[in-house]
Amino acid sequence: MYVTKNPLLVSVTLFALSLPIAPALEKGQDDSAAAGPAVLWSNPTDIASRNLFYGPGGEQDQPHGPFTFVKEDMNGTNPKFIVRDRDGVKWTVKLGIEARPETVACRITWAVGYYTNEDYFMRDLQVQGMPAHLRRGQKMVDPDGSVHNVRLKRHDKDETKTADWQWRLDPFTNTRELNGLKVLMAVMNNWDLKNENNHVYQDGPESIYVVSDLGASFGSAGLRWPLDKAKGNVDSYSHSKFIRRITPTSVDFAVPARPSFVYLVNPKAYIRRIHLEWIGKGIPRDDARWMGNLLASLSPGQIHDAFRAAGYTPQEVERFSAIVARRIAMLTDL
Repeated sequence: MYVTKNPLLVSVTLFALSLPIAPALEKGQDDSAAAGPAVLWSNPTDIASRNLFYGPGGEQDQPHGPFTFVKEDMNGTNPKFIVRDRDGVKWTVKLGIEARPETVACRITWAVGYYTNEDYFMRDLQVQGMPAHLRRGQKMVDPDGSVHNVRLKRHDKDETKTADWQWRLDPFTNTRELNGLKVLMAVMNNWDLKNENNHVYQDGPESIYVVSDLGASFGSAGLRWPLDKAKGNVDSYSHSKFIRRITPTSVDFAVPARPSFVYLVNPKAYIRRIHLEWIGKGIPRDDARWMGNLLASLSPGQIHDAFRAAGYTPQEVERFSAIVARRIAMLTDL
């Protein structure tokens, strides 16, 4: 799921290098996540040469058919199912509007040193053994068992999820690396920053902290109608708020995006998202500039490749990339 196999990555363990850090856990979480040093970010020393078309898995790990249906995945809100490819590798297939933006977001997140999924976008996927009926997403399946415009997330047989982590209660509070991650979420306008999207994986002695489920990115400020304008929509992204306020020492970012009126029909969800607005507030200018400088190390071609990998049209690639470039410039100018 997350990628640690690049030998050029220099792991940065936050706080003391030799001190195991126990994160604050929610009720029901497995405290085995505290077994080793907590790691959120690794120095991307090869950032200028990273291939953002193929992403963290590289060309060699991309899925190869034929694909065989394994089971439906009922986690989350988007329809998903699991397949196995010709090499015996399992992949989670996500249907719907999050497939494209999540493919882009995981590449940019990985490019600047954070741990993320091996995601690939496929325009057309033929699946053998598809059941006659899926509980979710059946309308997106053709009669011959094929699906279109989907994201495939690789399953790593060696990965062990040990816990979830919270934005407020974690080992990295007030560090440059966590603040930088918050800024990155604002750059991509990821408005779905629920704690349950944050996972901890054990990798040898290290506890690797990952932000996953990045599909609610590159769209509008909160849930909109129609839904295809909420995520991965360049018109909505171009109008989304990025920076709310700048002071001599800090920046307030519009992340997660303020809920729209649509959420008023669900007061619980509306209040929960309002209570998450603190995540983007009070980011030190130096930390925001640090993230801007990391992103500025990416060439225009690399950023274009991230959007090309998600199947966007050439016109959309240009427009998305221009917005990202403007946001990066705003950070480096702080």
